[in-house]
Formats: sequence, C-alpha cells, structure tokens
Amino acid sequence: MATGLPQYRRIAAGAGRSLPGPAPAPIPAQVGFDTVTVPVRHGLETVDILRLRRACGTVHQTGGGSAIAFLVPAGVAGQWHLPGTSCTAGAKQLPATDPRWVMPPAGPAASARATDPWVLRSALCEAACTLTASGLGPL
Repeated sequence: MATGLPQYRRIAAGAGRSLPGPAPAPIPAQVGFDTVTVPVRHGLETVDILRLRRACGTVHQTGGGSAIAFLVPAGVAGQWHLPGTSCTAGAKQLPATDPRWVMPPAGPAASARATDPWVLRSALCEAACTLTASGLGPL
C-alpha cells in the first residue's frame, strides 16, 4: 500500500463494504448500471480527480451537452443523496464509437466499467471545493 494516497473501500453491487482494491473492474453487461449526472464543469473536474486516482469508470456527456454522466453499479439510485447531482436507475447504453464518451468503454470487448459510488462521491465533493476556491463554483 502506497503512503500518502487516499485509501477507499470498494462496494460491490448489492453487497456491503469490502476491502480496498484496484481501479474499477469491468461489470458484465447483464448487471446494468445507474447514472449519476452532474453539470459539465463539475463533472469534468471530477473526471480529472478520478483519473489521477486511477478510479474513473465509464463516463459520457449527455445528449444536450449540459451534463456529465457517470456509470455506477445498479442499485445506487435508491441510496444516492448529494446536492447538485442526480442519480437515476438505468443507464443509456451508447455505442463504443459514440463521440459523447469522455471516458469510453475499454478493453477487448469495449465493456463499460462502473465508478465506485463512494469514490465518486468523494471526488465530486473535492471537485466542488476546488471550483469554489477558484471562484467558479461547482454549478
């Protein structure tokens, strides 16, 4: 375990907390995803934070271009409560070649990966603090 790096507990879909682990693993397509949506500026800052932590799953820009959508494991929508964000059950499955992907599906099967919801929540809060400190505000 590296020193000076934040440690997070991984959550399996439908299970309790488990031990810290590596970057998000691909989730089989039949499991499904929920979608956490945030405004573009807040979302892009969050993507940067998650990429630095090597914890960013699949992310895309919404159809209108006004928001960023993070894929999280199915079942998170009923437990998600964070001001300035919304979490909806289900996720729009875009083709792997769609230009709206910010972090596209990866791997030989181009499978989508979920972002750990607790790590995402932490990164969203950190991004909001960063944007507020820079005078841009999170929204």
